[in-house]
Amino acid sequence: MKDELVAALPMLRAFARSLAGSRDRADDLVQETVMRALANKDKFTEGTNLHAWLVTILRNQFYSEGRKRRREIEDADGSHAARLADIGGQTSRVEMDDFLRAMQLLPDEQREALILIGASGFSYEEAAEICRVRVGTVKSRVSRARARLEEILEGGAPLPDPESAKASMAEIGRALAIRS
Repeated sequence: MKDELVAALPMLRAFARSLAGSRDRADDLVQETVMRALANKDKFTEGTNLHAWLVTILRNQFYSEGRKRRREIEDADGSHAARLADIGGQTSRVEMDDFLRAMQLLPDEQREALILIGASGFSYEEAAEICRVRVGTVKSRVSRARARLEEILEGGAPLPDPESAKASMAEIGRALAIRS
């Protein structure tokens, strides 16, 4: 299991980064996911999809941290969350390409589904299980996300600048935490 776990790290990092918005927070999520997976390896059923199991652990950890943070910090204006989402604390590191900035304009559910299917390589069935929705819902979210990205990128829709993308990541984190 350890070799498969190591092989899954790049996929986990990519998914964590898409949820968390900052490298540091994503690395923390991946580390916690690996620790929980190793501690609960007896709960993993051999022959099932290890990647889906790991992504589910990571996703649950992300939402749990969001709920905990909401209870601990009163942040009505979002200033604290915006500081948490600061990518490395350096403005120069906040530069994003058009695609990543356009991704931030997608609704949370669409972005999550698109990342699971398109970037992480999960099947629609696996993504549905991870998101706890029906397969048709995942297909619909992915289809709408792709259409919206095409509209944004080809239609010349204004993309968020790096500073507003940073704030958007904080808002996304709060929205995902509220959803769970």
